[in-house]
Amino acid sequence: MQTEKVIIHIVQWLKDYATNAKMKGFVIGVSGGIDSAVTSTLCAKTGLDVLCLEMPIHQSSKQVSRANNHIDWLQEHYSNVQRQPVNLTLVFDSLIKALPDVADEESRFMSLANTRARLRMTTLYYFAALKGYLVAGTGNKVEDFGVGFYTKYGDGGVDLSPIADLLKTEVYEIANYLGVNEEIIQAAPTDGLWGDNRTDEDQIGASYPELEWAMKMDDEGKVVTDFSGREKEVFTIFKKLNSANQHKMKPIPVCDIPEMLK
Repeated sequence: MQTEKVIIHIVQWLKDYATNAKMKGFVIGVSGGIDSAVTSTLCAKTGLDVLCLEMPIHQSSKQVSRANNHIDWLQEHYSNVQRQPVNLTLVFDSLIKALPDVADEESRFMSLANTRARLRMTTLYYFAALKGYLVAGTGNKVEDFGVGFYTKYGDGGVDLSPIADLLKTEVYEIANYLGVNEEIIQAAPTDGLWGDNRTDEDQIGASYPELEWAMKMDDEGKVVTDFSGREKEVFTIFKKLNSANQHKMKPIPVCDIPEMLK
């Protein structure tokens, strides 16, 4: 990858899009992870306003610290970056109290994890509307178009996606080139939706390089019987998630009414 040229291209694309939309800049949720670190830095390089939101919900102290340190680093290098902490823990806890009890608490863990992402999306759009900003997405190509590893109308609810055509390994290349803090580069990727330290690989069952390989094999028309051992296991994981999450990757289905019924 021609890293420097890719960076220049994305920064210009961001700037052109915001200018044509007559928007003042970008708002982005900074989690302490690699994707939000790279995206926020690319947005900062446009010279337009950038508002970084910290939105912890029972968050790991390490994630909070990495997010804080990254925003500190951004503000040291870019005068157009502002920060806004919004602690959503009380909001999340209040919503849980307002919801009806369930017989088995574990049965709603996934629903509550997605609720965290949707509370953050709502908060991002609050500030976007308040200040005339665009919500910048942080999804990469493997997450958005490979396995659908994001929350529908949560972190998937954005105005534009500057790194969605980059594989995860390419995001790391850009992070290194931009000088993103080493603690972020070295941290295991996590969606931060569970209030513990589980990683993306823990949840998916495969690493991002493995998923990128499976995505490439799928594009080449390979099938599960072409592989054995770990390769077969990884390809099966990819195909299962890719199939199950098509509802995230395709436009919302619309019921077309026949002309004769109108």
